[in-house]
Amino acid sequence: MLAAMQGTLSDWYESTSGLPARLQGGVVAIGNFDGVHLGHRAVLEQTLEIARTTSVPALALTFEPHPRTFFRPQQPVFRLTGARRKAHLLLDAGMDGVVSEPFDDGLARQTAEDFLQKHLQQGLKVSHVVAGHDFHFGRNRGGTPDLLMQWGREHGFGVTLIDAFNDPQQPSSIVSSSRIRTALGEGDVATANRLLDRPFDVAGTVVEGARLGRTLGYPTANLKLPEETQLRHGVYAVRLQRADGSLHDGVASFGRRPTFDNGAPLLETFIFDFSGDLYGEAVTVFFHGWIRAEEKFESAEALVYQMDEDSLAARRILERSPPVTVQ
Repeated sequence: MLAAMQGTLSDWYESTSGLPARLQGGVVAIGNFDGVHLGHRAVLEQTLEIARTTSVPALALTFEPHPRTFFRPQQPVFRLTGARRKAHLLLDAGMDGVVSEPFDDGLARQTAEDFLQKHLQQGLKVSHVVAGHDFHFGRNRGGTPDLLMQWGREHGFGVTLIDAFNDPQQPSSIVSSSRIRTALGEGDVATANRLLDRPFDVAGTVVEGARLGRTLGYPTANLKLPEETQLRHGVYAVRLQRADGSLHDGVASFGRRPTFDNGAPLLETFIFDFSGDLYGEAVTVFFHGWIRAEEKFESAEALVYQMDEDSLAARRILERSPPVTVQ
């Protein structure tokens, strides 16, 4: 499982233009890398192997926002990792640098040849490119893997295309960001975490809620997640990391609180054996296990009884779960 994050973001860049000379001329992995899951890591490992053999930097080139969100803003992608988290994971995986190229009108209009020339040759000065076997690029996805390989032969850089990565436990299925999103939408945290090779996490600033939990003896730290979040509504065993790096076990509910107001979705985390005010603090919540679906209770007393049971279930799950933290 991926270890605790130790890197910094000093080598995270927002464009291929202006990249420092020490990071040019390297081996570049290209992709969206949402989640930095097992399949992505196969691409990164190949990138690192080639870079070490040739004694050049290893970099990852990705895009923000997700191209599907750019083209269909009314249906934004449920992101497994935001830009900052993704960059941190890529650097922690061994990349010497990460470039999050803005996916805007200008990039969308670029021909495949313009993309290769501007970003790969002029900006990155690549010596080798590593990408998925189905990598397409440029206007209307006109750039194909064959074009990339031909361009590399003509302009002096190598190209390695990586086949889809099969799930080690289900060899007939591939590991993909879409599959992980589907698992999370079904509450299947175990599968999502296995394919991510770490607990799925979300980050945000604690906001003030209706204080219903406090009246029930379960005060919570509340996060508003992006509207496109498709995590199944329900109760989870979680760990919450505070801004100071401390990690705390807890139980969280994500949903609309049907027993009370059936309002907008909110992630409400009760931290075990903790008292304090977290309002306004940036926190990260790691999902270690699914407990049950959200449901409406006939009374507050019935809800509290179930919350007691949920807390016991969460403690049992967390006893078996090694902590993983992010900086």
